[in-house]
Amino acid sequence: MTETLTLRTGAALPVVGAGMWKVPRDQAAGVVRQAMETGYRHLDCACDYGNETEVGAGIRAALEDGVCRRDELWVTSKLWNTYHAARHVRPAVERSLRDLGLDYLDLYLVHFPIALRYVPFDLRYPPEWCFDPDARHPKMELVDIPIQETWRCMEDLRDAGLVKNIGVCNFNCALLRDLLSYAVTPPAVLQVELHPYLAQEKLLKFCRQQQIAVTGFSPLGAAAYFELGMAAEGESAMDEPLVGEIAERHARTPAQVLLRWGVQRGTAVIPKSVQAQRLRENLSIFDFELTADEMAAIAALDRGRRFNDPGDFGEPAFNTFCPIYD
Repeated sequence: MTETLTLRTGAALPVVGAGMWKVPRDQAAGVVRQAMETGYRHLDCACDYGNETEVGAGIRAALEDGVCRRDELWVTSKLWNTYHAARHVRPAVERSLRDLGLDYLDLYLVHFPIALRYVPFDLRYPPEWCFDPDARHPKMELVDIPIQETWRCMEDLRDAGLVKNIGVCNFNCALLRDLLSYAVTPPAVLQVELHPYLAQEKLLKFCRQQQIAVTGFSPLGAAAYFELGMAAEGESAMDEPLVGEIAERHARTPAQVLLRWGVQRGTAVIPKSVQAQRLRENLSIFDFELTADEMAAIAALDRGRRFNDPGDFGEPAFNTFCPIYD
């Protein structure tokens, strides 16, 4: 079984999860079933991934077959950018719950600190980034909705029992500090991009001080971004000679070394794979340990390289400049 992080709420978050981003809909149910049979007890989902119905089918099949109980499974989902207004937050989580076939979520996250114009469910779901993808020049339509308004509704979801824990994604220290100034229920988890090329040491230190657990998405770095044109050849940390040497020393794969580095830093990781062998490998990182020197050497690869940045992809993909990190 995987190790866990204890949240400020007392909940136990499994440190290795199966990421559902970019898992094709026609494979999602099978991948989820395979992951749960392999031993995963943490599934990272989102409205925007477009596969929650299929993920729910996989969960239901595994639970019905006794792979595990619902209370042994951790399911995360996320509030999309178009649902930040107070009147849209609860309908959004109810839609995710219905698609996933669940009575509650273990964790619900604000996906981005970006509020976009509302798209009705019956018009398009998931709503994606552009308000009108068929427009001559489709673009993101930003709206002025304070994070405070959205967070109050997230707190209401927790009070209503629809979600057990709440948190945020893609927030920096300044946004977290602001959120903490008014939150009645502080965020239990921050999910951000984390890998050796983007170590984010200051952000992790701040979160430790504030008792905010951290989950790193894209823990293998560039691998998820080549097909999207968001990473170039030579930007994969798995191809680093140092990582290869450490992997050989421990008789492990480079991916296992990077995932071990992530959990040994005290964060959770959510690698994505649709291959049974990779799913097994990604979970098999608890019977070896990196030395302090190896941990430091991997951390020294940091180059501040962020692959998932709306400030970079917003204009070429959606005709909208939308920086959130600069």
